[in-house]
Amino acid sequence: MREDVESLDIKDVTANWVNSVVLTRQIEERIKALADLADTPLFFGRLDYLHTTQEGQRFYIGRRHVHDAAGDPMVIDWRAPVSQPFYRASKKDPQDVGLRRRFGYTGGDLTAYEDEHLSDPEELERTSRLLQAEIERPRVGPMRDIVATIQPEQDEIVRSDLSGSICVQGGPGTGKTAVGLHRVAYLLYAHRERLARTGTLVIGPNRSFLHYIEQVLPALGELEVQQATVDDLVAHVEVRGSDAAATAVVKGDARMAEVLRRAVWSHVTLPTEPLMVVRGSRRWRVPAYELEEMVRELTARDIRYGAAREALPQRIAHAVLVRMEQAGEAPDDRVQDAVARNAAVKAVVKECWPAVEPAKLVLRLLSDADFLAEHAAGILDAEEQKLLLWEKPYRSVRTAKWSAADAVLVDETRDLVERTHSLGHVVVDEAQDLSPMQYRAVGRRCTTGSATVLGDLAQGTTPWATGSWAQALAHLGKPEAVVEELTAGFRVPREVIAYASRLLPHMSPGLAPVESVRENPGSLEIRRTEPEALDADVVAACVEALAHEGSIGLIAADARIAPLTEALATAGLACLAPGEETTAESRLTLVPASLAKGLEYDYVVLDEPAAVVDGEPDERTGLRRLYVALTRAVSGLTVVHASDLPEQLG
Repeated sequence: MREDVESLDIKDVTANWVNSVVLTRQIEERIKALADLADTPLFFGRLDYLHTTQEGQRFYIGRRHVHDAAGDPMVIDWRAPVSQPFYRASKKDPQDVGLRRRFGYTGGDLTAYEDEHLSDPEELERTSRLLQAEIERPRVGPMRDIVATIQPEQDEIVRSDLSGSICVQGGPGTGKTAVGLHRVAYLLYAHRERLARTGTLVIGPNRSFLHYIEQVLPALGELEVQQATVDDLVAHVEVRGSDAAATAVVKGDARMAEVLRRAVWSHVTLPTEPLMVVRGSRRWRVPAYELEEMVRELTARDIRYGAAREALPQRIAHAVLVRMEQAGEAPDDRVQDAVARNAAVKAVVKECWPAVEPAKLVLRLLSDADFLAEHAAGILDAEEQKLLLWEKPYRSVRTAKWSAADAVLVDETRDLVERTHSLGHVVVDEAQDLSPMQYRAVGRRCTTGSATVLGDLAQGTTPWATGSWAQALAHLGKPEAVVEELTAGFRVPREVIAYASRLLPHMSPGLAPVESVRENPGSLEIRRTEPEALDADVVAACVEALAHEGSIGLIAADARIAPLTEALATAGLACLAPGEETTAESRLTLVPASLAKGLEYDYVVLDEPAAVVDGEPDERTGLRRLYVALTRAVSGLTVVHASDLPEQLG
């Protein structure tokens, strides 16, 4: 298939150089999408149907559609309707499948297969060993696709319709991130033309996370999906500062939207003088009361400040044209445009409807106590207003030390002035950590599209973390979204997740613990040491972990990263930073606890749990950060501590 595309000659089929450039680029993209992936087989399953109206009863299921030289299908895309029973058929509901075959691979070579006769009542239902082996395969390199291991409850979410938004609550190891990415791939397959026009976007919590997941969609042949963080979306000002937790909570509060709306629209004033437009030897007068009616009408409409400002000169010009027609003239659209550009009209618009620069408005709001008090009256109390104000006001947008929360306020203001472009579908992962204002920023990117929201309320590690999905979805502008819960864990061993779940009653009461399907006795080890020996014992635990196959993650409180880096260097152990790709030669990653969310490693060494908790502004956030760190392991977790463990761990 790739060679067929490479051999295309477009010399005689393009009318001009523009067509040639466009077609050449499309061919290059197609070749890139058909690239071989070293350890990725073209098919992983087979379905033998008992009865079918289609040609043949046997279908090979794979990551991509593959056809032969005659164009006949050899492998069916996993997203096609005929492939669905591979994931959902069971002994109770065989869906006309006589045989389901799973293929096992090692390094890209076919090494095993396993058959299930779903319609044979004599054959007992059993857990697939190949499926279990694929789930437990060592993690080396970036995140990989899960098309061979998608579970029925995951498949329902993946294949849900584009028209509806969906929220997936899932504990550690339930596969919610993979489900979200595969949902994007499915939607692009089922609605390719529509999403090619409107666009898709995956939003992650940080750059390390995006780097970790960036190969999943290309492996499925999808190269056009944008990836970004919330900070990337709102990067209208340079972020050089930071906020105290209490200040960030107020700035992220949904009430700020109304404060900003008041501040923007406060610039509109009612005209008090009539307008005189001179054209040639004639003068046309529009009285003040008529101008006032135009302004009032535009302010009453649900349109953006900037759109209304652009409409006002046209309204005034139309009033002048009515007078011209009454005087016997026959003006056309060109005359109306000319009147709208008249200096007198421009002066009226500038006076009663001045232009608003979003960053300048936010700068004034955070610098001018009187301006803030005027527009926050009845919304924010005096203490909250005090938290918002900069101690030392900045003179300009360029010199201000904007924080990440300030950038979100600027983005909100920009949307009040000019509507934000909406995409067809947006996926937001680790959504529990977004503030209400950040939810609004994400929601603006899918006002006419749909969203997939992924997260775990128990892993909310910001002071403004959401308390419920109902609140979050309301801020997102998708209150009608369906909330689905994944409770079956496929990544974290049962012993490890049970230990971490001791924290749930203390930080997220009422949330159901994950039930891991993975038995791995001996996967958890707790080691007590002395303070002076802590660094050396952590390094020793890393050396032991490196004796195993797969990736190793050393997770520690952010304040402990520097001494551990030095200890590893002294021991001659090279380590990677989060998001850097592990290789067979370099498998150890040193991970600050603040960046551990969303990542996974075969073996994890956790340094000093008490320090992880103490590194956060409050106990609940600290326990949630610890919960995240405890649940990053796929095969084994070793906890090394000199201080007492948090009492919540029992």
